[in-house]
Amino acid sequence: MTQRRASGPPAGDVVPPQGRRPGGPVWAGRVALLAGSGAALAGASLLGSLLGFVNKAACRSGDWNFYLKQFQAHCYTDIYPLYFGEGLSAGKVPYLGHPVEYPVLIGGAMQAAAWVVRPISDPYVRGREFFDVTVVLLAVFSLAGTLATAYLAGRSRRWTALGVALAPALILGAFINWDLLAMGLATMGLAAWAGRRHVLAGILLGLAVATKFYPVLFFGPLLLLCLRAGRLRAFAVMAGSAALTWLAVNLPVAIAAPTGWLRFYQLNDIRPADWGSIWYFFQAEHWPLLGGLSVTGVNTASLLLFAIGCVLIALLILAAPRRPRVAQVCFLVLAVFLLVNKVWSPQYVIWLAPLVVLARPRFWSWGLWQVAEVGYFFAIWAYLITVEVGRATDGGIGTGLYFAALLARFLTVALLAALVTRDILNPETDIVRAGGEDDPAGGVLAGAPDQVTLRNWRSWGSARRAAAPAG
Repeated sequence: MTQRRASGPPAGDVVPPQGRRPGGPVWAGRVALLAGSGAALAGASLLGSLLGFVNKAACRSGDWNFYLKQFQAHCYTDIYPLYFGEGLSAGKVPYLGHPVEYPVLIGGAMQAAAWVVRPISDPYVRGREFFDVTVVLLAVFSLAGTLATAYLAGRSRRWTALGVALAPALILGAFINWDLLAMGLATMGLAAWAGRRHVLAGILLGLAVATKFYPVLFFGPLLLLCLRAGRLRAFAVMAGSAALTWLAVNLPVAIAAPTGWLRFYQLNDIRPADWGSIWYFFQAEHWPLLGGLSVTGVNTASLLLFAIGCVLIALLILAAPRRPRVAQVCFLVLAVFLLVNKVWSPQYVIWLAPLVVLARPRFWSWGLWQVAEVGYFFAIWAYLITVEVGRATDGGIGTGLYFAALLARFLTVALLAALVTRDILNPETDIVRAGGEDDPAGGVLAGAPDQVTLRNWRSWGSARRAAAPAG
């Protein structure tokens, strides 16, 4: 077991100069090790994508043109209907010709796939091929995310990336929406940070935020980790690169089509509590106070609870006996966001998958979470049948079973957050550090001694008061 220490590497370790270790760049050895298992992991990722594609077979055969059948076959996807709903089938350009409910890189992916299938005359065949082209693109990013997870896992734990490639819930949710684009970019961005490529990390994370907004949550924990380790310059380079990248891909669209560009942000503000969220449960079950909140009230309560969660995570980062690992705190902030958010779609499992296997690579907790996510995947489609028909028939389920699945997912993510918090407060229980590594995803943070902690601030404040003249 790794001995618990307030800061720094284990006794006797030598912290190498920033950016290098003996024998070459910090990333070179890990890339060489990853190459040996890369083919197997790539094969596993492609197998997972193939299984996800097979799951959509009934819809590709026409079931997505019948509202209930796509739910009965558990093959629903947003990709096919949005080809028509966003005007792509009519030749409209995202944002310019039709407002799009997603950030700009998803709009770009939509347009690219629409260009590829444009020569097909039959609109329904064209819509199916639009889905197929999109699947190929998403499979590439799923592969990239798997390999980046293996890199982030470090020398001895790269096989934990199988928990991403072959996660049953990820396979089922892979092609519901475009979330794999963001997951691949975000995970590659964290891998670039681990490799001390700060400009590249910022570029990739900036692109990830321009695809799905959730990776912006990682910047707060990284800032506090860098503050604790005295590595703020590295964070500034990364964050500045991310901001410039996000602006570079957003500003042209915002200037050319402000109304279309704003659609994503306006929709998130005005949409009510949606299926999957704890707020939907409160409202459907008519809970006192919580169940009667307006859209504005839910927005305010969700934001307030998330802010409280972020403050607690910040205190944890600065007060923990040993600096938390990057994956641990990134997972925590994302978990808190999902737990209190008013939207929790089934494909959001993709966001969590790399961080779960990196933050706590233990099979039993990962397996319990996967069971809950798979249960929710099947429950939501069965519940939507009931919502449409008005009664539990034709494969539908009632609110009892649906809310049991919703709460099971909620509680398993909360349990994972509690276990990760325990590992941070008791570093000897952290299986990664028990293996001898400080933080495989840490980059400049790995092995860095503490510079700023709450204990330091208290000591500094006590010393200052003691030195003050009497009276």
